[in-house]
Amino acid sequence: MENRYLVDCVRAETMSAAGLRAAFLVEGLFAPGEAKLLHWEAERTIVGSAVPVDAPLALEPPAELKSPAFCARRELGVVNVGGPGRVTVDGIVHPLEHRDALYVGRGTRGVVFASDNATKPALFYLVSHPCHADHPTKRVTPAEAQTFRLGEPARANVRTLRRYVHPAAMPTGQLVMGVTELDTGSVWNTMPPHRHGRRTEVYLYFDLEPDAVVFHFMGKPGETRHLVVRNLQVVLSPVWSMHFAAATSRYAFVWAMGGENQEFDDMQGVPLGEL
Repeated sequence: MENRYLVDCVRAETMSAAGLRAAFLVEGLFAPGEAKLLHWEAERTIVGSAVPVDAPLALEPPAELKSPAFCARRELGVVNVGGPGRVTVDGIVHPLEHRDALYVGRGTRGVVFASDNATKPALFYLVSHPCHADHPTKRVTPAEAQTFRLGEPARANVRTLRRYVHPAAMPTGQLVMGVTELDTGSVWNTMPPHRHGRRTEVYLYFDLEPDAVVFHFMGKPGETRHLVVRNLQVVLSPVWSMHFAAATSRYAFVWAMGGENQEFDDMQGVPLGEL
């Protein structure tokens, strides 16, 4: 498991583009036939992936957790951004189609990932936080998610937001998770921008064309920075940073938050005049 440590806003203002990418961008996460994990110091977040091809992949606890099972003290959110597959949780099989999500509760002893078709494998994206209570495992499909239509064509930010893991749908420790998809012709997301002073957030950008890029804007309002992000790359967003993005074409992303509370609208807006 790779480890990343916190970078404060003062240091971030002095970093080069390469330094910002090394601290906040996760590249090469999805590898065929592998399960990969990264631990980020903020909220003790673990992001990861599992890409089973010819054989199932078990989610083993990294040595750093000092734990008999990955979910012994953690909750886990899974979103499939690839072909159809299935996740077996303590012997119970949960099929996951493209964009289906699964919440796995604390106390789970075994999690195993498999693809239905090796030529079009599932791409399981994982986000995990520490948890202090046992909650039931639950699958959520896009049709079952709490869905909102946002934005307007004149601002090129028309998008569909789906909340999969949130308090109104299921009890969790701190994880909130969902998927946002932009309409064709729209490029801006989360505009005007905001910050989450009580939660950290991570973003997996996906469904981008091979030659497309996302410009993920971050930093304090008066010290804006950006990351150039490509398909299936993850951005780690600390509490002091804004987060909003534009791209060269439409895209989608999985967002996941963990922290002090789970109030989705508990954010600090940033007026455009402050940028």
